[in-house]
Amino acid sequence: MAKISKRMKKVYEGLDRNKIYPVDEAINILLERKSTKFDETVEISATLGIDTKKSDQIVRGMLTLPNGTGKSYKVAVFAKGDKAQDAVKAGADLVGDEDLAEKILKGELGFDRVIATPDLMTVVGKVSKILGPKGLMPNPKLGTVTLNIAEAVKSAKAGQIEYRADKQNMVNTGIGKVSMKDKKIKENLLALVDALKKAKPATSKGTYLKQVVLSTSMGAGLKLDTRDL
Repeated sequence: MAKISKRMKKVYEGLDRNKIYPVDEAINILLERKSTKFDETVEISATLGIDTKKSDQIVRGMLTLPNGTGKSYKVAVFAKGDKAQDAVKAGADLVGDEDLAEKILKGELGFDRVIATPDLMTVVGKVSKILGPKGLMPNPKLGTVTLNIAEAVKSAKAGQIEYRADKQNMVNTGIGKVSMKDKKIKENLLALVDALKKAKPATSKGTYLKQVVLSTSMGAGLKLDTRDL
């Protein structure tokens, strides 16, 4: 049985791990019990009533959180000509085509998002084995393969997140930082839950939003009352 560190014992002191907490109370507890010097990420883990083994029950999408994530994102864009200029003006950190692919092949991966114009997907394909495993491969369904480069770059820089159910039918993602105010964290939380509800597969039966746990990267995990969501 794994030992619980003194720090974690203190984090959970006075808390009932089986209790279902109202959203506002859970957020306040997590913010008050911050136990590290760095700005921890506020995370959500949602268990959905789906079966990701079935192709028609995949839950995946992109969402621009109303208050951002509190994190600065670096964006790489595969584009040329006017679209490349649009990317630069929108704040992209790396812009190119064949030259950008060469940098990636050499191991230069100093970015968090990759966006591409449709005509350069053949170039992106050359580095797909590098980008794919890292979840960075541009995808038209997620809006990262687009002709509207400026909007895509601005959304990524503003704190756009990708959510995706894993093999355990769970969506795990960050929705903010401890340094953000409780109201902003709640708004981000509700925005994500709303997006998940809208993404509910038509073939999903029974309870869809089974369990939602809110936590910080080094703190407690509290079960939320889904009626509040």
